[in-house]
Amino acid sequence: MADAGNGPEPAHERAATAIGARGQHAVPGEAGVEPGQADRATEGAGRPEGDAAVAPAFDLHHPPEQQLIDDCVHCGFCLPTCPTYLLWGEEMDSPRGRIYLMEIGLQGEAMNDEMVRHFDQCLGCMACVTSCPSGVQYDKLIEATRQQVERRYPRSRRDRAFRALIFRLFPYPRRLRLLRGPLRLYQRSRLGVLLRRAGLLGRLPERVGAMERLLPTVGRAEPLPEVTPAAGQRRRRVGMLSGCVQRVFFSEVNAATARVLAADGCEVVAPASQGCCGALSLHAGREAEAQAFARDAIAAFEAAGVDEVVVNAAGCGSAMKDYGHLLRDDPDWADRAKAFSARVRDLSELLAELGPVAERRPLPLTVAWHDACHLAHAQGVRAQPREVLGAVPGLELREVGEGEICCGSAGVYNLVEPEPARELGDRKATNVLATGADLLVTSNPGCLMQIRAAVERRGERLPVAHVAEVLDASVRGADPGSLLRDGRAQSMSLAGRRRLRSTTKVNESQPPGPPPRS
Repeated sequence: MADAGNGPEPAHERAATAIGARGQHAVPGEAGVEPGQADRATEGAGRPEGDAAVAPAFDLHHPPEQQLIDDCVHCGFCLPTCPTYLLWGEEMDSPRGRIYLMEIGLQGEAMNDEMVRHFDQCLGCMACVTSCPSGVQYDKLIEATRQQVERRYPRSRRDRAFRALIFRLFPYPRRLRLLRGPLRLYQRSRLGVLLRRAGLLGRLPERVGAMERLLPTVGRAEPLPEVTPAAGQRRRRVGMLSGCVQRVFFSEVNAATARVLAADGCEVVAPASQGCCGALSLHAGREAEAQAFARDAIAAFEAAGVDEVVVNAAGCGSAMKDYGHLLRDDPDWADRAKAFSARVRDLSELLAELGPVAERRPLPLTVAWHDACHLAHAQGVRAQPREVLGAVPGLELREVGEGEICCGSAGVYNLVEPEPARELGDRKATNVLATGADLLVTSNPGCLMQIRAAVERRGERLPVAHVAEVLDASVRGADPGSLLRDGRAQSMSLAGRRRLRSTTKVNESQPPGPPPRS
């Protein structure tokens, strides 16, 4: 509780009573306390498991700020929205528990394995930011803490090697592109199916197995021109982030994004010089790497002379809107980064701001909308995707139960923490399938892969699509069945198939929409 006139009581003084330091969810390391369920369930995840203190928790370079920590009054509103607290019920795996650990770290507590484990288990979904009535900036706190962990904590050799593989591959489109051929051959040969039936894939290390299960379907790559002219009168000249994984494995999403923007009067510029935006690095605590990517991205779009920069991946948009904070110490880039971040827009944000110009043709589908965490929580963009989808005739939008709970993708979380990610994916799949929708739609490639894998684990089939693909199909007057790719139309409800047949006949009698731009 806060003393009248003295402001909030410091977090460490509240811990014993508000957190229950002597009860079931006791403070880690306290005498007589047994390891929690979460720690037992995730032992052996590629890091040391001893309790030896290895270093002082934080150095002087931007540790988590005490002022932000003291904003937390331990009210508990964050608990029902925290994925790891829902899984395990462990106080130290809740936002307020992790804030307590940050507090004792500032007081000089050494950084140890158990402390780092609780930080690592946070998905960074920012649902707690949305639910907090006190406005605690947990996003800034966990970002600063992860940077400290990456600088100061000696991870095991196995953990370092796996993380090095991720960050030497995923942020580099040219390196990813080299994998397209082998992965396409692997999928078309159905080798993975045979290995899975033989039980051989189950013998892979857990993290490697997670990578195999989450592989996107490798189809034909769709080119994205550097400049896509506006259809009709030009309303805006916008830059478009093509991304890394998005560019290589979801090129159809980028192509659809450019077509929709052009149809609504935007000249779309996708600079050939652009690279990774740095989102994966930023959210994993790799500060210097993220800063280098951010500077390159800013320079590429500044040179393009665009009004806004449009992003169609929620995690990337969240990171780019944070460039001002990321580069705040760099006198040459701080102001440029702040100005750049102010011009970043999610695709649905810009489309809602502009209003539609191109006619939206009917799509007789029921759609389950999944809020990507880094769109809804980190960026606060919730109404706009629903608004632009709601403008499509015949489209019925259905909300997913527990919509505020992360699906478990969370950047690279489902690779480095596959067990809790799998549990969260299964929980999300249950809620998605309960909608009875024909199609799942979201705004993030990671969510698409995570939820699709979870649905298929249940032996179910459900088409998934990016919001750009749905809008593009409507603008072009495409056959609604085109959204039910990969032979998944059989998963539709009987009513959905009837609506599909009815509207397909209507669309065939109408003149086609504008052809795709190449």
